[in-house]
Amino acid sequence: MGGREALRGLWAVLWVLIVVAVPLYLGWLAWVGYRAGHRLPEGDTARWAPVVLLPPAAVVFCVMAGWTWWTSVVARSGSPLRERWLLATLVFTAAASVFCGVAGADEPSVSVGLLSLVVTALGMVGLFFIPVACSRQLPDDVRQRSAPAPGDPGA
Repeated sequence: MGGREALRGLWAVLWVLIVVAVPLYLGWLAWVGYRAGHRLPEGDTARWAPVVLLPPAAVVFCVMAGWTWWTSVVARSGSPLRERWLLATLVFTAAASVFCGVAGADEPSVSVGLLSLVVTALGMVGLFFIPVACSRQLPDDVRQRSAPAPGDPGA
């Protein structure tokens, strides 16, 4: 029964992270995107870009990366996180999120940057693990990986 309880614990931790961090991150991203965009000059058409484009881009890029990674884990193939295009999307999302967090502050400081970094990291991790938490293959994959190998002395 220990394995089943551990699996339920893992599943619960994933969902708590997703339910708490993802809405916080997306709400924060829309708010700081709005504030950062409105720091641009009045006639600049790019004022709407941070608030309209960044939250959906974060969702698409992080969930896509998580889906690609989880598919490779289930298929037991090489990690796609070594692919440059995948890392570039995640780095872009993180950099744009932190930048908007700092640019949207009334008084940018190190503490604002650290707060932006923490909110961004938690939100991106939550978005990344949505495909894992939704997968029906999670229990099977965890059981297979936790089972001792046939050649191990404890098997």
